Amino acid sequence: MENVYFCIVKIYVMHTKEEKMAAFGRYLDVLDALRENCPWDKKQTNESLRPNTIEETFELADALMKDDKNEICKELGDVLLHICFYARIGEEQGDFDIVDVCNRSADKLIFRHPHVYHPSQVGAEHPKPLPYVPEDGESDAETEGFSKAKTVNQVLENWEQIKLKEKDGNKRVLSGVPNSLPSLIKAYRIQDKARNVGFDWEDRQDVWKKVREELDELEAELQKDDREKSTRELGDFLFSVINAARLYKLNPDNALEHTNQKFIRRFNYVEEHSIRSGKPLTEMTLQEMDELWNEAKRQERE
Repeated sequence: MENVYFCIVKIYVMHTKEEKMAAFGRYLDVLDALRENCPWDKKQTNESLRPNTIEETFELADALMKDDKNEICKELGDVLLHICFYARIGEEQGDFDIVDVCNRSADKLIFRHPHVYHPSQVGAEHPKPLPYVPEDGESDAETEGFSKAKTVNQVLENWEQIKLKEKDGNKRVLSGVPNSLPSLIKAYRIQDKARNVGFDWEDRQDVWKKVREELDELEAELQKDDREKSTRELGDFLFSVINAARLYKLNPDNALEHTNQKFIRRFNYVEEHSIRSGKPLTEMTLQEMDELWNEAKRQERE
């Protein structure tokens, strides 16, 4: 009898819009019950939740980097909890609720995508994508120059210009970059926003001259042993490297995190060998550790 192999394939069945709405309603019901009956949930405020929100966001970022689908789903739920919790607090204080959060976000997306929606669709319960036929006497001046975006770059350039036109939008190009962003991500966002209004290198190859210039200036200050000036020059050098990464469409934060994880794996390999051999890392020579490090590198390539 021939061997028969069975392959179990997991097929994910997409939920209907009605099922999604029902699930979200159930989620809000659970949150409401916790807010009213759980001692911990009762006492939470915007301020007390903030540190947890930051932690949950970073946990989601970790799951995304690992591309762990199960963890991504779990962490998305944790972040969603915080979004709904803040909306519930806003409702209790009479400021806004989850409906206002959703509607304001939807209206903002419609307004910022004139290549997909006409501005008159802002506030519509069921907005319809283009093609949009203006009524008699209706003006398209509000979307002039924005409605023909066909490429990603054109969309991003329009995005910044439109945000400056919003009633509650950014008053300056860089004012939309949060001060609390990690420095590496902030540098990338600053450069990207400047690019969207035309402030950028004409030829990306030219950035390397700037990178080398900043490295030379850093080395010069290091040789003088001037800590303050060296720190400033190090910042300039890192900023230029981030700029180069952006120009070549590489995400420096993701790239650095990949390297962080690679270093952790290889160092753990060295440390595990140290534990097995009964020889502490502090008693190993640099040459011994380098040999184990290179061994870990070879195993990664296999």
